[in-house]
Formats: sequence, structure tokens, C-alpha cells
Amino acid sequence: MHPAQVDTPAERRQTSIMPLLLPFDAPTMLIRKASFERAGLVRSAIDERFALTPDEFRVEGDIVAIGPLHADDAIVSLTEHLESLGLVYFDDFVEMSGNWPAWLRVWASGRPTAAR
Repeated sequence: MHPAQVDTPAERRQTSIMPLLLPFDAPTMLIRKASFERAGLVRSAIDERFALTPDEFRVEGDIVAIGPLHADDAIVSLTEHLESLGLVYFDDFVEMSGNWPAWLRVWASGRPTAAR
């Protein structure tokens, strides 16, 4: 452990996790990695179902980012699929609309948490 972290509470310690840049023109689904694994989700099945490119499925630290999802019904379909597996919106996953101006950059990163 780095000496400067000895007295720093775990939730305030710095990590080397890189935040993910979210697209402004289409929605992206963010899923807690622990929830993704607990639900038994498999990347290849999601890639096939939504015809994702390698850049449209990203994992960084404790977050899985799926998107941008350009198909009209993709975000609704993915939400329904996640809920059918017992995942809970906002607790396990959240949709970022991608509905902001191009001049605004939005980044996402997760905070390490214990598995539920």
C-alpha cells in the first residue's frame, strides 16, 4: 500500500482506473461489473444480439459500458433483458441517454464496491 493511503478511507483512495468517454449522440448502458458477472452475462452473446463492434463494449475497472447503441429499440431491449435476469435499474445498471451537446464531454468511472 502506498504510504499516503494508510490513513485514507478506502472509498477516497486514488486508483489508476481510466474513466470512459460516453458518446453524445446515442445511448450507452453502464453496468456494474460485479452485477454483469453475477447475472451470468456473456460478452459474445451481447455482441451478437446488438451487432457490437469492439469499441462498443468496453470494460474499465468496475464498469461495463455497452454502446453507443444506435438501433431505435436497442436500449429498451437491453434494459428488459437485464431486468429479466434480476438486475435492478440504478442499483446494477443505468442508461446514459447520449442526449447532450457535442461540445460537452461526459466521462464515467466506477467506484470499487463489494459484491452484493
